[in-house]
Amino acid sequence: MARGEHHRIHAHDRVQRNRLRVAQEAARLMSEHGIRDFHHAKRKAAERLGVLDEQALPRNHEIEQALREHQRLFQGDSQPQLLRERREAAVEAMRFLQGFEPRLVGSVLDGTADSHSAVCLHVFSDDPEAIGLYLREHGVPFEMQTRRLRISREEQAEYPVLLFAADRLPFDLTVLPHNALRQAPLDRIDDKPMRRASLASVEIMLAEAGGEQDDFERKLAAAIK
Repeated sequence: MARGEHHRIHAHDRVQRNRLRVAQEAARLMSEHGIRDFHHAKRKAAERLGVLDEQALPRNHEIEQALREHQRLFQGDSQPQLLRERREAAVEAMRFLQGFEPRLVGSVLDGTADSHSAVCLHVFSDDPEAIGLYLREHGVPFEMQTRRLRISREEQAEYPVLLFAADRLPFDLTVLPHNALRQAPLDRIDDKPMRRASLASVEIMLAEAGGEQDDFERKLAAAIK
């Protein structure tokens, strides 16, 4: 093998190792410190590890994969229960907000939610103030913010966000116009339309997960006998 080819292969291997190291450290930071932003976690991880090469920075989907693996290895007992609690809370909130056609999004939907995760919903109204009024009428105190979402590769828009807590769990409502029901904003992980789930879909998800747990417990009881 020519010396130049050897150096090229060695450099490529080093970049791949660093991508994995940064992804794993970013996943740890997200899991243990509650960092929700992939870009921030990636930059912080690279800084901690002294990785300066931009080519050695993992893509968001690589960090998400590392996060799932981190949770499997280090939170295998607690994370599934935390996830289920948040999905159950999502169902209650979606029933409460049914008039605004809520959709579950984010880590509670994709299965990576942990103790730091809010229940994130998209709610729909051409009058953004209507949802705040609805919450006030039902005695729900909330904080208002705004959030920029990508509605295409070239275009971003700013939307109202309502934050509140119920049963010690944080909720995050992004208020979108009705026409956004047809086309979801782009996901920060893969630049594809965000995955969103209706109330009926989340209820089915919970029922299926409960069935899996019941089946596991039956098998375990049979094995003990």
